[in-house]
Amino acid sequence: MGKGSGASIRGQILTRIAPDAFGDLVKGRRIVAVSGTNGKTTTTHFVASALREALGPDAGRLVHNADGANLHYGIASALAKAPRADVAVLETDERVVADLLAKGRPEVLVLLNFSRDQLDRNHEIKFLGRDWRSALDRAGADGPVVIANADDPLVTWAAEKAPKVVWVSTATTWNADAAMCPACGAMLTRASASDGTSTWDCPSCELTQHDADYVVRDGFIRLPDGTAIDPQLNVPGVFNIANAAMALAAVAELGVDAETALRGFRSVKAPAGRFSVATIGGSSYRLILSKNPAGWAESLPLLTTDPCVLMIDSVAADGKDVSWLWDVEFEQLRGRRVVASGPRAYDLAVRLTYAEVEHSVIPDLTEALGAATGPGTVDVIATYTPFQKLLKMGGLR
Repeated sequence: MGKGSGASIRGQILTRIAPDAFGDLVKGRRIVAVSGTNGKTTTTHFVASALREALGPDAGRLVHNADGANLHYGIASALAKAPRADVAVLETDERVVADLLAKGRPEVLVLLNFSRDQLDRNHEIKFLGRDWRSALDRAGADGPVVIANADDPLVTWAAEKAPKVVWVSTATTWNADAAMCPACGAMLTRASASDGTSTWDCPSCELTQHDADYVVRDGFIRLPDGTAIDPQLNVPGVFNIANAAMALAAVAELGVDAETALRGFRSVKAPAGRFSVATIGGSSYRLILSKNPAGWAESLPLLTTDPCVLMIDSVAADGKDVSWLWDVEFEQLRGRRVVASGPRAYDLAVRLTYAEVEHSVIPDLTEALGAATGPGTVDVIATYTPFQKLLKMGGLR
């Protein structure tokens, strides 16, 4: 019907016919799972590409839910298509982590971050962190090696129940969702560094930021042996260097050296359409997906064009609550022409007005793109639903 990749509907039919399909399909494989609010898709693409590079002629042993369908349906769908693949790289929704730990026993679990996302579905993010912590506690000594973002207090609290943790300092600057200690509720203290990063500590209990095994600084990744490497990625943004550091730590646990891993990483250019360039209506657009305030904070500095287009929707896949718009620093777009589009374009327009950003409001996606043509490629940031529509309009899906 041309509605999408078919991954979710295929998984829904599969699990109707075989209700235990998810549990049956994750058994008996070496699994690397990746979860967190931001960066799951790109990080799993990094991990999968590195493992394929290492496997060489045996790369067919690997299965990966590459299209980002990360709920039970999507994971079951991907695994069912590769019944003989004994290595699985699984992008995993935050709410599926506990089930995957119980039924699939992943060898490595990458925990990226927590930020407010789809509040109507996920509610307070501490609930998700508590689920991760409890699931790791139940797994005990048989639990996975956890690759954990040391800059995130909630990830740290959850990961401490794992039998082994590899800590990664990701140079995260977004900390608006991490003001209070997840263990005791006290206000966290932060010590700022000259490079704009900070370290956190709870003054009321033992929870504190761990020393990192891998460190992201100034565009480089420092390995546990002290070597600093330039990843030279083909996807933009400091946040993707952080994703690469997490992926590097993950594949190292499976015996993949950094040089081999980086060759794989550099083959990743537009994971599931992110950062792809599409031709729509005769003009060229670079498509950037951002779904929550932390994602928008990382994506806005990537905008290089004038004009640029921002697209907002609030159906189930986007999250119905768009109050997060007020947490994003749109003020950095002052002096640039912005086209606000999508079904919630007027909500965005109010925020841009308060930010004193010159803008026009064109809810229709096609008309908005037509109003934002330029001599070169125009940057577009969109939430999930309009992003998927853009991929289809550009023939990329």
